Parts: sequence; structure tokens; C-alpha cells
Amino acid sequence: MTEPQRFTVRHVSIYRYSEPVRFGEHRMMFRPRASHDLRLVTNQLLITPTPSRLHWLHDVFDNSVAVASFTGKASELRFDSEVTLEHFETPMPDYALEPYAVNWPFAYTNEEASDLVNARSRQYPDSDVNEWAHRFVPVQGAGGISSTNGTGSTMALLRAMTLEIKSTFCYVRRTEKGVNRPGDTLRNRSGSCRDFAVLMMDAVRSLGLAARFVSGYLFVPEQDATQGGGATHAWLQIYLPGAGWVDFDPTNSIVGNRHLIRVAVAWNYYQALPLWGTWHGASHSFRGLQVDVSVTKASEGRTG
Repeated sequence: MTEPQRFTVRHVSIYRYSEPVRFGEHRMMFRPRASHDLRLVTNQLLITPTPSRLHWLHDVFDNSVAVASFTGKASELRFDSEVTLEHFETPMPDYALEPYAVNWPFAYTNEEASDLVNARSRQYPDSDVNEWAHRFVPVQGAGGISSTNGTGSTMALLRAMTLEIKSTFCYVRRTEKGVNRPGDTLRNRSGSCRDFAVLMMDAVRSLGLAARFVSGYLFVPEQDATQGGGATHAWLQIYLPGAGWVDFDPTNSIVGNRHLIRVAVAWNYYQALPLWGTWHGASHSFRGLQVDVSVTKASEGRTG
């Protein structure tokens, strides 16, 4: 593992209205998940107007959630989060899978399987996605990685699927809520980062693997072709025995945590929304939501 890189993440969301409205409860997931590869240094959250109550909790996935309640009216609601963190990156991850999981197909142990039921449950079964996922299962020998009986390297399969989405799908930033169905993303060959994450989740689940949705932030170096910067980002993790939850970002063909800052994990995308809440007023009052995200390197890290 390399020396840590220090990043500052600024996330500003502003709701605007044509007239003062009342605000219901709002929940935020802006705080990155501290781990062995991420350490929080500072964390600041400013909300305008000032909420009458602000408290923090851990949800069922152990994500940090801030909950704000309000009194009075306002024509603008602003959330301004700034965190500084140390990110420990593995530039060329070499995952040591358990021997029984090195090649696909494999079966999770009974204990793993019982814990991973929700992570293997498909939300959008589609025969086209099934067929597409099985295209990555090798059927002919290739350099010792695959064989003629439909088995092959688990990591090679997942890397190939990640690269396929990056190479042959068109990335389109979309600000409206929700995701496209995986089958539609596949047929259109285009989508946002969360569409790609949900497609790959459904595809690997069709192969019997456990996957979960990840929302967070993405560092984009200067002069880099990485896509998805300037907003919240989404990818997935797949549970691989011996390696644990491994990050896969099909938008950028990233395997491992390079440039990825995890904030929330969940079985499905709607359980990991960065910000959600309610307001009370005339429907025509809503003028829009502006979201600005910046991830900057605070200091240069040394590679090992």
C-alpha cells in the first residue's frame, strides 16, 4: 500500500424556490466511510437556514447519516459539506482469493451465503442481461486463464466486464433522480455512472456473485480522461472470498480503490442517496437543485 494522499472534498447542494417554503426532515450522506484505506482528518457541515435540530446516526449498513429538522420558511436551502481525508491507494491490486473462489463458478460457504442473501438478490431480472453476463464466461482455453468447460479466472471475468462497459458504452451525466433498468442501459449502450453500476451489479448477481452499490466521490487528476468528476459518483463492490468487498468502477474501468472515496454502501441504489428530504409549498415554487462537487489533492503522496 502506498503512502496516503490527502484530499479535500467540497460538496455543495442548493435547493431554490420562487417563494419561501417549509422544509421537512432532510437526510444527508456526505461523510466518507473511515476504514483501513481511508482516514478522516476534518469534517465540517454547514446548513442554511440553520436547522432547529441536527443529529447523526448509523443506518443498517453502518453509513454515517446526518438528519436535519427545520422550522420557519425560506426560499433557499443550502448544504455545504467539506471534509479532508487521507486516502491509502493500492495502485495495482493483486487480490489473493480463497482457492475455491479463484475460478468461476464457485459457491460461497454456507455462512457467507446466509449473510449475502440481499447482495445476491436481483431487482431487475432480464434475459438480455443474463445472456450478456455469460458472454464473459470463457469457453475456450486462453493462456491458462480459461478452459473448455466454462470455467475461468474470477478476476479476469470481472475485469473484462468492467472494461467492456468503459470501452463500449457511452457515459451520459444525468441529474434527474433514479436509475435506468439494467436491460435498458444494456440495449441503449449508454447511461450515467449509477446506471453502469446497477447494470454490472445485476449482471454479476445473475452469475451468483454478491454485489452492493457504492456512492461517493471521485478524484480526477488534471489532464485525465476519468469520467464522473464534478458530482457525486457511483460504482459497485463485489464480495470475493479471501479479498472481501472489492471496488469495481465500470464508468472508468477501475478495479480497486484508485481515486475512489466511499461514502455509503447499500444493497440497492435508493438506499444510498447522498441527500433526500421533503418540503411543503406550491408545486410550482421549486426552481431547481444545483450540485457542485470538487475533490482536490491537498498534498502530494509518495508511492512505495
